[in-house]
Amino acid sequence: MKLPVRINGQTYYRTAEACRMAGISKNTFLRWVREGILADVELRDRRGWRLFTNDDLDRLKAEVHKVHKNQIAQKQVILQ
Repeated sequence: MKLPVRINGQTYYRTAEACRMAGISKNTFLRWVREGILADVELRDRRGWRLFTNDDLDRLKAEVHKVHKNQIAQKQVILQ
């Protein structure tokens, strides 16, 4: 497991770390970005790897929560 990156006192997370913390796979995140479900993060390191701020991470977690909530609601409709 890699540690967050600290730049000028700010903490950043790489894609795999952010996805793990949000409870989704990296592939799911990349698909959601491709499909326009999520906006891509703005910051990247010198290798071009995404850097997630705490705000980016909060937005990702909120989207994951929204998707999971919708999936539960859909399953309840099917079971009725």
